[in-house]
Amino acid sequence: MRDPVTPRILAITNQKGGVGKTTTAINLGAALAELGERVLIIDLDPQGNASTGLGVAARDRTSTTYELLHEDAPLASVVRRSTVERLDIAPATTDLSSTDVELGKQENRVFLLKDALSTDAARAYDYILIDCPPSLSLLTVNALVACHAVLVPLQAEFFALEGLSQLMLTVRDVRETANPALRIEGVVLTMFDQRNNLSQQVEADARATLGDLVLQTRIPRNVRLSEAPSYALPALAYDPLSKGSIAYMDLAQEILARHAKRKEPA
Repeated sequence: MRDPVTPRILAITNQKGGVGKTTTAINLGAALAELGERVLIIDLDPQGNASTGLGVAARDRTSTTYELLHEDAPLASVVRRSTVERLDIAPATTDLSSTDVELGKQENRVFLLKDALSTDAARAYDYILIDCPPSLSLLTVNALVACHAVLVPLQAEFFALEGLSQLMLTVRDVRETANPALRIEGVVLTMFDQRNNLSQQVEADARATLGDLVLQTRIPRNVRLSEAPSYALPALAYDPLSKGSIAYMDLAQEILARHAKRKEPA
């Protein structure tokens, strides 16, 4: 049995939908697992797409992140193995959509996920990735309070940067009130088409505005990334040689390298 570790917890979030949050959670998780890390994905999106994409059918989700937050279920009772070695998932259902209403007046409502992840079961992992819903809801705030850093998928399209200001303000508010160590891990460009002038302009604008926060790895538009979830597999298992799979391996290596560099003594 492995010794418990302190996992690196990343919230994958952008309040805009359709930018590749779940695709990033699944495939970054699979890439980190391929590189030898033990990874847990927390599905915090009521749509439950990360759960479906990793082979947990809706009918089999008897204990989920709803029970984790609403009923104090132990993390170990919620976690399911995926088809990928070293990659587990805590699945979600539409029940989560009632969180703001049901828990809105609870005194410790923003600390529920943090408390659930402050356990030996969580310390069995090297990385915990939280797939957030496309909104700045109580679920997302729970993720920001529980995590060490935020990874922001940014679709290479017109107006891509406009929605980031509110997310950055929310991160600042959470840092000031509940999680002073919270930081931005980085912004990753998704659905990138290097033949498209607009994609290149979005990248230039993002790097001019955000500087080193923009990761070097770009995730391309790739049909294998779109097809893989219908087979309940990450793209790395479905077609490991596809451009999308290779890009997510590059992203995993870049994040590991950044983490290692921050751990180096000054």
